[in-house]
Amino acid sequence: MHPDDPDAQRSRAVRRVLVVILVANLLVVALKAAVGFATGSLSVLGDALHASVDAINNLFGIAVVRVAARGPDADHPYGHAKAETLGAIGIVVFLSLTLSQLLDHSIQRLVSGHPPPGSSPLALALLGLTLVVNLGVVAYETRQGRRLRSEFLLADAEHTRADVFITVAVMGGLLLSRRGLTWADPVLALLVAALVVRIAVQILRQALPTMMDEAAVEGRALAAAARAVPGVCDAYRTRSRRAGVHSFAELTISVEGGASVARGHEIADAVEQALQARFGLREVVVHVEPSDAC
Repeated sequence: MHPDDPDAQRSRAVRRVLVVILVANLLVVALKAAVGFATGSLSVLGDALHASVDAINNLFGIAVVRVAARGPDADHPYGHAKAETLGAIGIVVFLSLTLSQLLDHSIQRLVSGHPPPGSSPLALALLGLTLVVNLGVVAYETRQGRRLRSEFLLADAEHTRADVFITVAVMGGLLLSRRGLTWADPVLALLVAALVVRIAVQILRQALPTMMDEAAVEGRALAAAARAVPGVCDAYRTRSRRAGVHSFAELTISVEGGASVARGHEIADAVEQALQARFGLREVVVHVEPSDAC
């Protein structure tokens, strides 16, 4: 791929965003782990583990985005853009690992009645700092994800958004534990688990339509736009799909039965250009059939 190719430029931009976020996430992991070991808080340590998954996601994402930027080849005629969607689903896998550990330890602590963890003003201040960092990461990654139309960045931003609510719950658990509420920390850890499930479902809802080749453009809209092109008698058998930031479509048009092959080709080219301009399609395949009904 040429360095000046738009896909190559976008890939580099997405990877730069992920490197910035990786540095921020490593800072969050260090702070949360320090607080968790100092206080013995299960929810803080679980939150640190969750944050470490964010950092792993960033490394994973850098590799995935590089693959997604590859152009079409003999085995992948539509390119490799769906690798980014697969990466978003990969985030759900990492979340599942975090969820299983968090549920296991939370239930064990509830059953055993483990004494509440301690906390200090310094610990709460450090957690407050991680909250500020995560808020900045969410805002930055969401903005860049929308600008670059990156499924992976948007999925990772949703993942980090959960961290914001998780950190608030953890801080609440520490404060309640100081009042002798021994159940507060594991119960809030279960709340963390519920939030992780919610985020995982949201990511899947965003990624699965692409993986299942849901229509990128409504068929009736494609047909109507094609019929508006001079020389088109009718348009039907419309199909479209999305792969990463790119969308593809194909349809059949009918032209006057007596039209020459060259004229049919001109009309097909006009349809391709019209649909690409209107719907932002990367590629349009037009099949031409003669019609006696024009």
